[in-house]
Order: sequence, then structure tokens, then C-alpha cells
Amino acid sequence: MSQSASSVTTMVVLALVSANASASTFESRVRPLLQRYCFDCHEGDRAESGISLDAYREADAKTSDRAAWLKVLRQLQGRAMPPADAEQPSPEELQAVIAWLEDEALKPDCSGGERPGRVTVRRLNREEYNNTVRDLFGIAVRPADDFPSDDIGFGFDTIGDVLRIPPVLLERYIDAAETVARAAIASTDIDAAASFVLPGAAMGRTGDMDREFTVERAGDYVIRVTAWGDQAGPEPPRMTIAVDGRRARKADVPNDRNSPSEHELRLSLKNGQHTIRITFSNDYYDPKATQKKDRNLHIGSISVIGPIGMLPADVPAFHNRFFSQPIPVGADPHEQTDVFRKLIRPVASRAFRRRVTEDELEGLSLVFLAARDRGETIERATQMTLAAMLVSPSFLLRAEAAAPPGRIRDLDDFEVASRLSYFLWSSLPDDDLFRAAVRGELRTTEQVVRQARRMLLDPKAAALATNFAGQWLGLRGLDEVRPDRSLFPHFDDDLLKAVRQETEMLFEHLVREDRSILELLNAEYTFVNERLARHYGIPNVTGDEFRKVAVDTNQRGGLLGHASILTVTSNPTRTSPVKRGKWILETLFNAPPPEPPANVPELAEEANGQLTGTLRQRMEQHRADAACATCHKLMDPLGFGLENYDATGAWRVHDGRADVDASGELPDGQEFTGPAGLRSLLAERNDDFRRCFIEKLLTYALGRGLEYHDACAVERIAAASAARDDRFSVIVAEIVASPAFRQIESGEQTP
Repeated sequence: MSQSASSVTTMVVLALVSANASASTFESRVRPLLQRYCFDCHEGDRAESGISLDAYREADAKTSDRAAWLKVLRQLQGRAMPPADAEQPSPEELQAVIAWLEDEALKPDCSGGERPGRVTVRRLNREEYNNTVRDLFGIAVRPADDFPSDDIGFGFDTIGDVLRIPPVLLERYIDAAETVARAAIASTDIDAAASFVLPGAAMGRTGDMDREFTVERAGDYVIRVTAWGDQAGPEPPRMTIAVDGRRARKADVPNDRNSPSEHELRLSLKNGQHTIRITFSNDYYDPKATQKKDRNLHIGSISVIGPIGMLPADVPAFHNRFFSQPIPVGADPHEQTDVFRKLIRPVASRAFRRRVTEDELEGLSLVFLAARDRGETIERATQMTLAAMLVSPSFLLRAEAAAPPGRIRDLDDFEVASRLSYFLWSSLPDDDLFRAAVRGELRTTEQVVRQARRMLLDPKAAALATNFAGQWLGLRGLDEVRPDRSLFPHFDDDLLKAVRQETEMLFEHLVREDRSILELLNAEYTFVNERLARHYGIPNVTGDEFRKVAVDTNQRGGLLGHASILTVTSNPTRTSPVKRGKWILETLFNAPPPEPPANVPELAEEANGQLTGTLRQRMEQHRADAACATCHKLMDPLGFGLENYDATGAWRVHDGRADVDASGELPDGQEFTGPAGLRSLLAERNDDFRRCFIEKLLTYALGRGLEYHDACAVERIAAASAARDDRFSVIVAEIVASPAFRQIESGEQTP
């Protein structure tokens, strides 16, 4: 027998032996224990929490049932199951099930390599839209702030499956495109001209009203008067508009104060002082009339618009870049369109994040030509073409070509560039990255990683703090948080802004300085300005500027000492050990507790409620209920460890008249006291935190929820991270080099 054939035979035999041993362990040792201790609650169609253990099979543990078995493992590790009022397994029996889960069921089978998975076509979310417009045109407008809120999937607004396009968003896209186009290209039409408003007045008698104004640029102007009248007698109020005693316009003013009419006067003005005179010429009063006895003229406002037909003195920088080759004004529209076609090509390619096709270029050129044929100026025709480009699916959507049925394909250079830029910057590729894609320089791991490392040093990588960390850590919840001002009068908008900035700056620091992600748990420093330092009791910090300072590790350190986290996990009137404990479990360890049973009562807030005493005492009474105890014995001890922080994150040693008790005991018997003790205990779970962080960042980067087959990538990235000091760039490099980031599979069977 050849050596290769012998090796294959040996591998097959070993695999069969391993599978039989695993099945034997499950059937002979694990399943009987589950049946004895778990099936009473977790069997059949009505199994609690949807975990029907009798239906699970060892063969599916690594694939379709992986998520369910992972939940089982977390509950067993936390000693949350079986519940306290049920028969308990011996330590040896419990460890046997845990060992099978860790060593067999949940150990991913990576023998076939990592699978890339599929990503649904997704639109730009609001932050991505604003950033893309900013970087494409160099303008400081944020039109997407008026879009409907983005839906969230798996904790993030980058998930293709939930980023739908409702009808109202289509309308906002059209409005936004016009706004952006006008901000990027200066125009000479009246809608783009500068303007200022002079006050009006009520005119109850025949006479004149004068308003003076100054013109700084000579040219053509429009005087627009908004007015309405009080009808009396046979005539409507009559108004005359004149400027410097010339170019008078007469107008009848309708009697409709709910819909004022507009009256315009167009004229040329020189630099200097000018006077608008409005004359009311037909006052009328009939004391005998029972109604409508007095005719009056009301001037709402007077707008001076112009100069018209002239570009502003300060044109946008993009305007000058775009018209680097002027379009000849006197040329035939078709000749102008030929020049325009050359100018729009690089802009459309950047906007579409790939080379614009000839058909797309032809469509944009036809928009420009049609606008010129209708008499629009070159600038206005350009604005209209840019607006058409901005409502194109090629701009709004991040689409990737599908893989052939049953196959996997490599993403092309432009697709990889877009994944990189929207992952790290929440924006489109810059010139360097786009040119690399054009040259085909994003086809190797080294090339992709090199670009990612460069991009992490760019200021635009701050988007990772605001968009990734902001969602992962729940900082966006600060927008809805308002501690009770009667109890916490010091918590104002300045402090709210500061606590958010502290956490974002810590994350930015880790990214920029390429530090260990474990510092999120144990950093012995933070970033404060005077307002936040005063809140924390940190001396010798003055001014609004944030700076890095050392902290007293008995009181602060890592995220658990940040007022942003402590505030967003509190109630308006008090702390919430439950929310804080739940945040630690699901945010830092991706181990959310089970959902509470239906009809569980809320914790009583008032002294005359069913539960009385300190907050800890009331919660202990609350979880005395067996229905509450299962979840609370996981969350509450962690939350109690943070009780030295009030609902705004300020340090305290008293809760009302009682001393704060910040001690805790986990279900497995581990004890700790205060935030420092809690941090030490959590440090023992660095492996779990590392894996959680990688799962969250990978989800954000890919724009999809993780599947069972992604466990191989997570484990590989975690091993690389641990071996290289858990530096942020290492994790990013491993993510962007992975098949999940650089490939796509069809998800279909071969026909």
C-alpha cells in the first residue's frame, strides 16, 4: 500500500473511532444526565426558553444545534441550571456534561477550512451615508440625519438583512441628493443665491414703509415681499413696491393670512446703500359695517436675494476641482456634454466604489444634456446630474456579485476595498485605497493587511469608536438616558457629553496606539476634562480639553468605572444591579442570561411596596421567588460589585442612610468585594472576553450574524490575538485576511 493511501486509511479509521467514542460518551454518560436533571422543563414543544433537549442529537451539536448547546453550557457554567428547587447533579456529573460540551459538542470541526458565508446586499446606513458624502465631496452636510432610524440586527446597524428601504426613505434620498448636489456645486440660479430678510409690519393706514439695506456685490437681485390683507369694501388691499424710487410694482394683496402671497421685483443694484419702499394706497374704513369694516395691509417679510446669475465669491472646493477643465459656455450642448463626460467619470467611479460602466456614464451624460437643452446653466445641469448619481442603486447599495451555485468566489479588488473602508471608516475608499484596487493590489493577504494597518492610523478610524464601540457598549443609549434631576441635579448636558467622550477616547486610544483590548477591562488610566474629573473626584484637572490621567484602581479602571456605562445601565432614580450585571454578561462575554419568565413582577420602588429595605435587601427578597432566582443569581452579584457607583457613575460609600455593600458571590462560590475585586474576577475570564470581542467586531465587519461555521475563524483569530498581546491591529488583520471577509459563497446547491 502506498504511503499516501495508508495515511488516508489511518485518518478515516481515527475519525470513525473518535466519532464512536463521542457518541458513546453522549449516549452513555451525557444524555442520561440530561434526561434525569433537565428533561422535566426542557422537553417537547413547550420546553422552557425554547430549549428542547430531547430533540437535540450529538451529530448536530457542531452545526444547527450549536447555538442551543452554547446556551446550555453558559447556564451550567454559571450554576444557573438546574434551578435551586430542582434535583441537583453531583459535581462529577455536572463536570461530565460540561466537559462533553467544551471538548466535543462545541469544539468546531475546522478540518475543511473556514467557510466565508454570504452577506445580503445592504444599503448605506445613516452614518455611512453622511460620511460617504463628506469624503466624496468634502462638504460638511449631514442629510442622513433626517432619514428614518436604521434597524438593528445582532446589535449593529451594519447588518444587510435588516437594512431595508421603506418608501419614506426613498423620498428622503431624493431630497438629500438635491441638498448634497447644491452644497457641492455652486450655481447661478435663484435658489442658490444668497439672501437676507428684512422685517415687515402691519399697515393700517395709507402710507409708506421704508427698509434700508446694503449690497456688497453689484448685480441682478430679486426683492420678494410676503404679504396678506384684511378685506373691507369692494377692493383688496393694494400695494406698491419700489427700490430707490424706481422700478415700482403694483399688486393686489389677497385676504388670506393663512396663505400669504409672494410678490417679486427684479432689478439691477450697485454696491452700497439702498431703500425699499412699500406703499399702502387704498385704506378703507366703514364704521357701519358689521364685519370686514377695516382694510389693512400686512407685510410679513421682505427678502433680498442675489446677486443672481453670478457664482458666489466663495465656491465649494469640490466645485473648483470638478471644473478643473472648464466647460466652454458658448459651445454646442453636445460638445459641452463630451467635456462633462470626462469630468464626471472619476466622480462616479468614486461614488460607486468601482469603475463606472460605459452605460452608467452614458446615462449620467444624458441627464446633463437634457438639462442643458431645457436651458439650465452648466452648473445647474451638473447639480442635477450629481443628484441623479446619488439616487442610483450603485451609490446607495453595497452590492457584491453572487458566487456561482454551490461555489465560492474571491471578492474583486473593489469589493475588498469597500469592505475595508466601511469596516474601518464607515465611509468609501480614499484615493490610496481606490488606486490600489484599480491596480489590482488587494488580491493577497499581505496587501489587504497593509492597507488595513494604514487605515487604522487615519483619523477616520475614529468611526470604530463612535459606530462599533458606540453600539457594542450601548453608548447610543445615552441619547435616551436622563437621570432624575431632582436627585442628580449635577448631571447636565455637559456632563452627558463628557461621559460619552471618555469612553470613545479610550477606544480610540486603543486603536491609534495599537494597545491590548484587555485594557478595556483593566486600564489604569482614563480620559477626562475638568467637568468629568470633578464628577469623579480627580484633582488638578482644569479646562474643557480632555487629557489622559491615572486613576485610583480601588475606585476606577476600565469600562466598569466609566460613567457612560454606569449611567446607561441605571434607572433614572437609582442604580440597577440587574441591568449592570446583564450588561457585563452579554456585552463583555456574549453570555446573555435567559429571558425572564412571563408575569414576573417589577422590583418595588416605594417603601410601602411589597419589598422593603435597602436595594440589596429588596432584590434578595425579589429573587427568593424561584421564578426569579435562576436569572438573578447570575446577574445580581456582578451588579452588586458596582454599587459603589450611583446612577450617574459618581463614587459613593452610602446609599441613603445605609452603607453600600458592594460584595458579591457567584453561583460557583467565588467571592469578591467592590469594583476592584470584580475586575480581578473578570480578568480570569480573559479568554471569554477576547472571544466575545472578536465575535462582535467580526459581526460588525461582515454585516451579518455569525453562523456555526464561523466558530473556526473566531477560534483562529482568538489564538492569534492571545499570542500577540491582544493588540487591536492583530485582530483587525486576522479579520480582513479571513475567507469570511475576502470571499463569498453562494449558499445554493450546484444545479
